[in-house]
Amino acid sequence: MPSHRILIILPNWLGDAIMATPAIELLAKYYNNPRFTFVGSYVSIEAIKHHPLCEKAIVDETKKAPNRFLATYKLARELGEFHLAISFRNQLHSSLLLRFTKTVVCISKRSWHSIFLLSHTSVIKTNQHLVKQYAELAMCDVDGWDKEVPKLKLFIEPKLFTKPTLGINAGATYGSAKRWYPERFAEVASEFSNRYDIIIFGGPNEIEMADEIESHLRSMKVTNYTNLAGKTDIKELCSSIAGCSLFVTNDSGPMHVAAAYQVPTVAIFGPTRHKETSQWMNEKSRLIRHEMDCSPCMKRECPLEHHDCMKSITALEVIEVIKDMDL
Repeated sequence: MPSHRILIILPNWLGDAIMATPAIELLAKYYNNPRFTFVGSYVSIEAIKHHPLCEKAIVDETKKAPNRFLATYKLARELGEFHLAISFRNQLHSSLLLRFTKTVVCISKRSWHSIFLLSHTSVIKTNQHLVKQYAELAMCDVDGWDKEVPKLKLFIEPKLFTKPTLGINAGATYGSAKRWYPERFAEVASEFSNRYDIIIFGGPNEIEMADEIESHLRSMKVTNYTNLAGKTDIKELCSSIAGCSLFVTNDSGPMHVAAAYQVPTVAIFGPTRHKETSQWMNEKSRLIRHEMDCSPCMKRECPLEHHDCMKSITALEVIEVIKDMDL
């Protein structure tokens, strides 16, 4: 059976790329013998390249080129033509990349550039979960789609821990407004340290925050923790989160990793649109947020300088939510 070669331009952010995985699974289901070529940022490629139908995975570095238009054209010519090309990034150079491959069926959200460059441009309602937005985009040229959207899916093997493990993720790459406080994460971890070993997660830019949690834990005489901030690559991060028995996190990429593996999760939301970016189809998920007159502001830093959407969430509130979970 001849294969359908499908080009997929992934979202840039780790969490967004993971939220695109149900759309990828729908493409795998509705196209005969598909073979995927993924193009995206380093973090999105590292998370998604393990898909069993992945034929090629390429980190898009055209932004670093002296002439991005020329670099995009060269990349497209190297990729060649596909049966279908779809971009989950609504960006000019992504539209150009699809067009330059000379693929006939090219799909993207409707924008001022895609409408002139691509064959299929869909108007996608943005007041729904991002997973649904990506799924509708992927299925816009498919007859007979039943509107069912599957769970998130990653193909990285979970790490097997010898003891029940609580993962703590205090970071959020987008900005400080999305971050709850290190001392409160530490309070939560301390409360459950008799039941779980603790892992502190964080990226290279979140080491200081993780070290602060570690300092608080030491002052609370908690010793059964491991600080992995800045010490894992994307595959190791996903594998370790997947092996956790419980995960406490801000709205972040690692939060969506936990959802992909159905890890019981408490997600703390502040300035972001929880109806669009909360964990998708994780039955063991609990979301904590406080409604504010100013929320969701979607700002990287609190524009009113009070951060009440996060400050008003106490460690005790999170602890009580965990205790009420059937774990």
